[in-house]
Amino acid sequence: MSAFRFEVSEGVGTVTLDRPDRLNALTFEVYAELRDFFRDVGARGDVRAIVLTGAGRGFCSGGDVHDIIGKLFEKDMAGLLEFTRMTGALVENIRRCPKPVVAAVNGVAAGAGAVIALACDMRVVSDKASFAFLFVKVGLSGADMGAAWLLPRVVGSGRASELLLTGERIDATEAHRIGLANRVVAPDRVLAEAHAIADALAKGPAFGLAMTKEMLNSEADLTLQGAIEAEAQAQAICMQHPDFREFYDAFVSKRPPRFK
Repeated sequence: MSAFRFEVSEGVGTVTLDRPDRLNALTFEVYAELRDFFRDVGARGDVRAIVLTGAGRGFCSGGDVHDIIGKLFEKDMAGLLEFTRMTGALVENIRRCPKPVVAAVNGVAAGAGAVIALACDMRVVSDKASFAFLFVKVGLSGADMGAAWLLPRVVGSGRASELLLTGERIDATEAHRIGLANRVVAPDRVLAEAHAIADALAKGPAFGLAMTKEMLNSEADLTLQGAIEAEAQAQAICMQHPDFREFYDAFVSKRPPRFK
């Protein structure tokens, strides 16, 4: 039985983590299923945008203390590295997925759950939700699953250092103030707001959106000159795609564009 549900409606796929009795805590199996899902979903023609959320009152409380942490003590170095690489592959696959991914953070996002939300392209957050990159609280490095790469790019180096070094919890208001949350809404509006964003993206130019994600991922390590050249090449490629012509034809005809 899968630990998450996936439904598609009008181009938007909704992934719902489905262990509400454990605040959607992750197990070895859930990590693997999510890693493989985000690796493969980009090839689906019926999915143009994705919403990721949690069932019940939590988004994701991180690795299950009993099902993961307790069992890690049984593994040797090779086994531990296999596990940590798997968790990182999940985050990489979310970032590499050519479809926009919107997190609907309906409750607590802690540990790996906070990093998974961070890996998404946007975050709609309940005003009752919270974030905690709590790895140091359990004696581990605050840099896990790519958090030390992603978080400074979202909230800046100083705030990222504070969050990763202290592991302290922040509420939705603070998350919004520092840029971790894109929007904060009432709990009963989280999923609807995330779907509204995903619906708009699903109607947009899929090729152009995928190219934008690729540029956001790749340009962090480029010089300004390299980034400008990379964007020049990417834009020239997009100009050859039918979506660009579709915009022009729609504009001339005074009708909404119908992107492929």
